[in-house]
Amino acid sequence: MYLREDTRKNKDGSIVTYVRLAHNTRDPETGRSKATILYNFGQKEQLDIQQLKRLIKSISRFLPPEDALEFQVESQHRGRALKWQACRSYGGIYVIAELWKQLHFDSLLAKHLNGRHFSTPVLKAMFAMVANRCLAPRSKLALSEWVEHDVFIPDLPRLDVQVVYRAMDFLLLHQKELEQEIYWAVADLLNLEVDLIFFDTTSTYFETEREDELKQRGHSKDHRDDLPQVVIGLAVTRSGIPVRHWVFEGNIQDMATIQTVKDDLIEWKLSRIIFVGDAGMGSEANTRYLQRGGGHYIIGRKMKSGEADVQQALRQKGRYTEIADDLWAKQVIIGNGEKRKRLVVVKNINEQKRHEQAREQMIAYLETAIADINKGRKQAESKAALALRAHRIYGKYIKVLATGKLALNKTKLQREARYDGKYLIESSDDTLSLSDIVLGYKQLYDVEHAFRTLKTTLDLRPNYHSKHDRIRCHIFLCFIALVLVRMSENATGKSWARIRTELNRLFYGEFKFENKTLAQLTELTAAQKSIFSALNIKPPSTVLDVRDS
Repeated sequence: MYLREDTRKNKDGSIVTYVRLAHNTRDPETGRSKATILYNFGQKEQLDIQQLKRLIKSISRFLPPEDALEFQVESQHRGRALKWQACRSYGGIYVIAELWKQLHFDSLLAKHLNGRHFSTPVLKAMFAMVANRCLAPRSKLALSEWVEHDVFIPDLPRLDVQVVYRAMDFLLLHQKELEQEIYWAVADLLNLEVDLIFFDTTSTYFETEREDELKQRGHSKDHRDDLPQVVIGLAVTRSGIPVRHWVFEGNIQDMATIQTVKDDLIEWKLSRIIFVGDAGMGSEANTRYLQRGGGHYIIGRKMKSGEADVQQALRQKGRYTEIADDLWAKQVIIGNGEKRKRLVVVKNINEQKRHEQAREQMIAYLETAIADINKGRKQAESKAALALRAHRIYGKYIKVLATGKLALNKTKLQREARYDGKYLIESSDDTLSLSDIVLGYKQLYDVEHAFRTLKTTLDLRPNYHSKHDRIRCHIFLCFIALVLVRMSENATGKSWARIRTELNRLFYGEFKFENKTLAQLTELTAAQKSIFSALNIKPPSTVLDVRDS
């Protein structure tokens, strides 16, 4: 298929040239090639150029990005000898670099550089490591190959692995100051509210059997109790922006982390805050410590703990107040004076319905299974009966009657139905409204979302570093990347996985024609323009550079 020009001579002697879209087919009778006109664009002198441009763009949509870029350059420089030299992803790097500038990260890092030990390439290496975490997480050894072959980072054509390790040493040496400076830079740019600080912990494991002072076996939230791990604490704002992170020994309990977190936040002048944590943080010692210096807390309580105040809160009658769609709550005051506790019972109607439906399905299954077992002679001692009674979920709802038959433990089922869709919160701040407490605790989801991003999108795990310094620096790099990722997600309303995919489709191409070298980008898509606009980033120019070869 091609464009052809057909010339015709009019009666008055004038020459007219027509532009047509043609396609050659072979005549089955003569065996010769014959042109078939598919579309007539009209006279060449009156040709609608915009119509042709629209056709070219429409066709380019079906080409791979590198082919589309090559075609675009060839069309602009037709008739010249053109040589394709390079094609790399650029959109993601461009956005990370612009966010880096907005937060003045280069100046924050540069002021800590010491000329005898560190140099300017270290700044580029730090940027490359964070960008790699955001865009295509790889090992530090594979980072050099990624920089050289897969992405275009201006002024960084190559990256020596020794510079990478020097950059990691620098980051760890100044981690305490840098983390605080990064937080204040983000707080100034985004005008962050830090009245509520959400805190939670997770764990990350190592592909090794060896334990040491830091890497210990403990309760693994990755379900890898067979491997040593470290515990990571993360504090975020109510909008999900990371504030600070901690690395603890792998066998530490959640409750043991609170005092360290509280003391460290006081150093940052963030002591008068309301700390939000889950039920694993709520020991008596922790809640007392959190109230020092005028601080307060919103902490979950375990519904099935059997504690007297929890049972009293569940038994106490009172009207529920609607907080949000399908979310209701009531306040219960337990005790007086120093022993006074403000508890909030929350009921999620959707969760309650889901629990009820799951219980009905379980009861139907158990009734059928019990009926089948009870048909035999030795009901309670049969293989099927023993397996059902030993089941980790169903076993507690089975009882053995005096006759040897099995039956449902309806009392236990009714007792547990009281917890359907409910959870319990405790707060020390009487100035907070019921809605503030419930919605504040509900936002603890943002920490869980941040952990999911760390572990999946940014590939925090598994960790192959063996030295403690390298482990801590790797986690710090992931933390910095998480700051940029959460900023982007909040601004665009899209997941980072979606943002990253779209940005990575913006390609950088390098071409040589005659004695010139041209650096050019693929055309921006509407989705890419939307991301730039939401992040308040000026879109890059399509033509980046034209220079003598």
